[in-house]
Amino acid sequence: MCTGKCSKCIGVVLFPLAVCAIISNLLLYFPNGNVTDPDKITDLVWFFHGILGAGILVILPAFMMLGAGGAGCCANRCGVSNNLHMLLSVLLAVLGAAGGVYCVVISSLGLISGPLCDTGDGDYIYPFRNDTLTDNYLFNQTTWSICKKPENVIMWNIVLFSLLLGIGTIEAVLCFIQVINGLIGFICGTCMRKRKVSI
Repeated sequence: MCTGKCSKCIGVVLFPLAVCAIISNLLLYFPNGNVTDPDKITDLVWFFHGILGAGILVILPAFMMLGAGGAGCCANRCGVSNNLHMLLSVLLAVLGAAGGVYCVVISSLGLISGPLCDTGDGDYIYPFRNDTLTDNYLFNQTTWSICKKPENVIMWNIVLFSLLLGIGTIEAVLCFIQVINGLIGFICGTCMRKRKVSI
């Protein structure tokens, strides 16, 4: 597969991933599907890791990858502008990879530290934030009952943060592949068209 078609394929895959990341991040603002006060939402949600990191920062390179792919193989296109286009796609792919990694880091922290919830006395706290990894609530479902409100907030956070963790990982890997792919297209050149000899 030539570098242009590879860029286009990666760009096509990144679009739905970025949209899913944005939606997942937005859902974290509505624990268990309910509207709640902003000060009762887990603090790590406000880092916009799905909206900005795995969303906007990935959509930008996805657009460029589709452009770098063009209508077909980049090996059929020559010229300085095409090389610059491919180089720009590499730079934006680095930005997209950084966005994916950012999403992975924040999602991991969100999973480890747990949600903000009411434990029954009316005060919203982070009951699992100081847990060690061996005693973490993720591996001990019996501790989940400590959170009374919002209902099912622990499962809500686990599912969405896990989804964002997976999306961010895939996006980072795909953007890294595009960095390699784009560099190959830029360094090796795009003018390798076989010319037909007319008789």
